[in-house]
Amino acid sequence: MSTATLHRWNEIEPEQLNPLLTRQFVTGTLAMFARVVLAKGCIVPRHSHPNEQITFITEGALRFDYDDGTSHTVKAGEVLVIPGNLPHCATALEDTIDFDIFAPPRQDWIDKDDSYLR
Repeated sequence: MSTATLHRWNEIEPEQLNPLLTRQFVTGTLAMFARVVLAKGCIVPRHSHPNEQITFITEGALRFDYDDGTSHTVKAGEVLVIPGNLPHCATALEDTIDFDIFAPPRQDWIDKDDSYLR
């Protein structure tokens, strides 16, 4: 039988990936939940991953750009769903707090094999 696990953000050490980006995450069997804090001007370089990504912005604004020239600006209270394997980059238009769900969990984050963020 499985048991539930309680996590507290204030007890999870933030990873400072670069001067403008920190993250925290918890991982379940089938999904990962991440809290990402981006300072205004932070750029997440173009990348893709097989994981579906659901992004919820609680503060600020984050612009996602795609290879076909389209973009979405996601603001506080908005949710963006990015299918797996869709190349994208992101720019923090303001100081931003972003919560992401990844399914399945991002093994590159778990293994710290995510040099594009560092």
